[in-house]
Amino acid sequence: MFLPGKSHGQKSLTGNSPWGCRAGQESTRMSKVVSTPTATKMKVIWQNENVREFLAEFISTYVMMVFGLGAVAHMVLGGKMGSYLAVNLGFGFGVTIGIHMAGNISGAHMNAAVTFTSCALGRMSWKKFPVYVLGQFLGSFVAAATIYSLFYTAIIDFSGGKLMVTGPTATANIFATYLPDHMTLWRGFLDEVVVTGMLQLCLLAITDKGNNPTLLGTQAIVTGILIVIIGVSLGMNSGYAINPSRDLPPRFFTFLAGWGSQVFRTKDWWWVPVVAPPLGAYCGAIIYLFFIGSNKPEEPQVLENPSTIEDRRVSVLPKTVSHQHGVASLTPVSVYPEDRSSVLYHP
Repeated sequence: MFLPGKSHGQKSLTGNSPWGCRAGQESTRMSKVVSTPTATKMKVIWQNENVREFLAEFISTYVMMVFGLGAVAHMVLGGKMGSYLAVNLGFGFGVTIGIHMAGNISGAHMNAAVTFTSCALGRMSWKKFPVYVLGQFLGSFVAAATIYSLFYTAIIDFSGGKLMVTGPTATANIFATYLPDHMTLWRGFLDEVVVTGMLQLCLLAITDKGNNPTLLGTQAIVTGILIVIIGVSLGMNSGYAINPSRDLPPRFFTFLAGWGSQVFRTKDWWWVPVVAPPLGAYCGAIIYLFFIGSNKPEEPQVLENPSTIEDRRVSVLPKTVSHQHGVASLTPVSVYPEDRSSVLYHP
């Protein structure tokens, strides 16, 4: 580090002159003046609500996809080192970590179908839909690139240097879902609708504080377990994409990375994980609201004397402070939504 007025092999331009010291001080002061507006502007940008939610969806989706795709890579490439159960655990606990990472900022949707349903039900503004989905898509795409980089040599060794979409040496299925031979396109579509509907139905039950939600602090782990259960019970037919953000960006990455257009042409399946999950999630939400939401009795309103109300506030408030951060109703994957005023469907 070079200090003003010190010699480091060369004479200082300012020397020991007081004028030189003043010039150095003026230069430092000017640099502060120049940098302060830039720093302030950057701070304002990073504190913007949409920017914070975008970054939260990006990083939470990235974490979920790295764990999930990494588990798939082990199953496809690693032989005994991977298994179908491990894939479900990878995605399930990837969701859990994603919720802990971004649940109090964006709600940690990590799923465009969940975001679509929240907007369609009026729980969140449609203006936020592109912010959330863009963050999810970019996070998923970067996660696919990360897994490709980490497992590149294993992919080449397994496939013999040929990046195949189908066949015994196929490796495109590490990144996106593909229909097995026993499934037709429309059966796969129905499967994705039903499985995603089950996901949304159960998410609402987990988070509905007016019914029987999970205990405080356990929502993330219970949601992760839900993903594992869906995978081990309903995942065989279509690979349970249940999430456009999970399937389309990695598929597009494989198209760019060398697998070619076959990733979109095989059984014309690519559009189903994009269209079917939002439809299924919306249907699941409507079913929950019809069977459960409409049957919950409303609490009667009791008129009280103002002085009584004031006394009750003083006596009750200290006992309820610990319950202030409850779990939101109809919130798929948020941990402490009351601290957030940004997402409209979080109470």
